[in-house]
Amino acid sequence: MAISKDKKNELVADLTELLKNAETTVYAKYQGLTVAEIQELRKAAREAGVKIKVVKNRLVKVAMGQIAVYKDTDTTGLTGQLLYAISDSDEVAPAKVLAEFAKKHDALTLAGGFSDAGNSLSEEEIKALASLPSKNELIAQVVAQLLSPVTDSVSGLSGGLSGIVSGLEAHAK
Repeated sequence: MAISKDKKNELVADLTELLKNAETTVYAKYQGLTVAEIQELRKAAREAGVKIKVVKNRLVKVAMGQIAVYKDTDTTGLTGQLLYAISDSDEVAPAKVLAEFAKKHDALTLAGGFSDAGNSLSEEEIKALASLPSKNELIAQVVAQLLSPVTDSVSGLSGGLSGIVSGLEAHAK
């Protein structure tokens, strides 16, 4: 069923806004997924703050052409049935969501993506991005590293104090 020109213009406007604010956009081939599986993917993506869009590649190219950053981006990889995962807050989340889902569903295969700087990303780069820790995990690792000397000092002092107390008690007897 063909969609009206007004609906296409509305879709392009929505896509343009999403892509303009996107940190990372990842696209994947989804041929063979059921509607229920796509709904499952959308739910997982929503929990991670990622939007999943299934639109014609031509409309995505039109939307990209309206954004200065994406005007010269290579779009030769936008062929076949693709779905797009877009995040405006986390660079790694779209790749992670799709990679995790692809582990359980063979029909979904990562195909590529775009950075916020307008660079085209290959499938290998998307897989490498998916293997990185999330922003929250990185923050937790930094905090743990910063607290490590304090924790070591406290445990060293408490061990030393208990040794001194034990020594004084032994000497008092």
